[in-house]
Amino acid sequence: MSVPRRPYVMLVVLFLLVIGCSAGAVQTSDPAAPRGAAGSEGSAAPPRSVEPLRSPAVIPGLGPRTRAQIPATARQAVVVTGKGPDANLSSVVLHSLDDPALGWRPGAGPWPAHNGMEGWTDHHVAGDLRSPVGVFGLTDAGGRLPDPGALLPYDEQSRFAVSGEGFLGEPLEGSFDYVVAINYNRTPGTSPLDRERPLGEERGGGIWIHVDHDGPTQGCVSLTEDRMRELLLTLDPAKNPVIVMGDAASLAR
Repeated sequence: MSVPRRPYVMLVVLFLLVIGCSAGAVQTSDPAAPRGAAGSEGSAAPPRSVEPLRSPAVIPGLGPRTRAQIPATARQAVVVTGKGPDANLSSVVLHSLDDPALGWRPGAGPWPAHNGMEGWTDHHVAGDLRSPVGVFGLTDAGGRLPDPGALLPYDEQSRFAVSGEGFLGEPLEGSFDYVVAINYNRTPGTSPLDRERPLGEERGGGIWIHVDHDGPTQGCVSLTEDRMRELLLTLDPAKNPVIVMGDAASLAR
């Protein structure tokens, strides 16, 4: 006698339904999602690297106190670094700030230079034969020779002529053929020859960048004639140029 087949068929159908529900329960991601995506089969994509933010570049060798003295409007800086507090040899580099996001960049130099016979001081007085340490504006130029194309106001005067000998017996003639006045104890916007001394005569004055005579100065900074000409063609009053000057240890503060 044959066994009815209906109960067996019902058991098979029920088993298939259970298996189908279980398979659907373990599907946790979109089947159409690409392999390697989060939650799908395969490893996750590696994280993207993030480049660290860079601070704007600062002028090398200058400490926080010196940097704080540079006006926020300055876009050119002539940096004169003395070899020592009592040395009269120094090095000059012209820096520019064309993009504040990038910071200061060297543009010309290093150029060899001379400074005061006895070195540097943070309290210059007349006759001490030392160059003043600090940050000073550069607003006016002049010289015995015709204007080479200076961007700063240029005063051509025969009174820039000089004669005699320097500390090493070297001739001084031609030293003031080109000059840039350093705004130490002077009135900006006047000829380098102007004699007004806002701090008083005892604090000295007439501190310039001028043509080198192969020897130390009485307090000025001196460069070779070709470098002076280059400086005059580069310093731009629209960029509010300054000079940062002193021995290395003082500038690092």
